[in-house]
Amino acid sequence: MNDAEYKRFTDAAAQCQMTNAAFLAYAVDKAARDLTRTAAEIATEREVIGQLFAARRHLGRIHGLFNQVAKALNSGADTPHLDATAQAVLRAARRMENAADTLLAHRDGGAPA
Repeated sequence: MNDAEYKRFTDAAAQCQMTNAAFLAYAVDKAARDLTRTAAEIATEREVIGQLFAARRHLGRIHGLFNQVAKALNSGADTPHLDATAQAVLRAARRMENAADTLLAHRDGGAPA
């Protein structure tokens, strides 16, 4: 547990007027009573993180393809759809960045930056 997580935990316990130990016991008991939901929330977060890493790999491959396009341009090749393609990749990268920011903000308990 990092410092931010510990602070969130202790603040939540204080808000509920519980000791840290009592709050932790309550939270664990609540999670244990609904294992389907608990497992689903954990699985969903893992899936989202997995998809973000997959998107990152794809963007890395696209970077390599753009290097090939640059080489072709330097050799005099015509690339009539380059601007549209570059804009589409830029939009995808921004969406991925926004998704990562939203996920991190959710994990940190706040709104996206």
